[in-house]
Amino acid sequence: MKIRDAILSYREMCDLENVQTLQRGMNFRLNPLYSVILMSQRTNAPYKDKIYDDGITIEYEGHDVSKKDYFHNPKTEDQVELLPSGNLTQNGRFINAVKEYKKGMQNPELIKVYEKIMNGVWSLKGIFELVDYKVVNDGRRNVFRFILKLTNLGNVENKKQTIEISQTRIIPTEVKKEVWKRDMGKCVLCGSKENLHFDHDLPYSRGGTSLSAKNVRLLCMKHNLQKSDKIE
Repeated sequence: MKIRDAILSYREMCDLENVQTLQRGMNFRLNPLYSVILMSQRTNAPYKDKIYDDGITIEYEGHDVSKKDYFHNPKTEDQVELLPSGNLTQNGRFINAVKEYKKGMQNPELIKVYEKIMNGVWSLKGIFELVDYKVVNDGRRNVFRFILKLTNLGNVENKKQTIEISQTRIIPTEVKKEVWKRDMGKCVLCGSKENLHFDHDLPYSRGGTSLSAKNVRLLCMKHNLQKSDKIE
């Protein structure tokens, strides 16, 4: 089963991760094998996440301090690594993973990335490696930006399967939104609204583009698996 570009409801996403709720955007080691982040590039998103032009790199903004009361605005305060107790925040845990990777003490932390496309619609972008971070001043305060690169692991639960990074350019969010609306949220071949995926009509590995809605369509799991990597 392909895991990248699967379309999920919020409930399905929680069930997939075996949790009751995913309230935090950053979830270090939610699973013993990987961490989980929720991202959004929508105009009203609370954080500034983006995908680089190379199509395989994500810049993910760290998270703010918790809101202390009704009048408190976390957006005026620097993002922090430590809680008042001295324990690591989620930012701090991700930063620590980067530092240990750069020291050669561990492999890059594996991150499962889910993106909110629109209300009620999420997409599994795939599995990424956490390779770096930086501190950026956004004009008001200092924020963390984490750098993630698409891994060549096809499935972290089953590491026997691998895929080539060159064949897996990320489908941009705006393309996914356009395809979802055009195909009316259902498989173009059978009309099913269950277990949907964004699929390249002409596979990326054979010259198809991820940058145009004309080459992307909605397929259910059955027809996605039947097609596999064949040109129809």
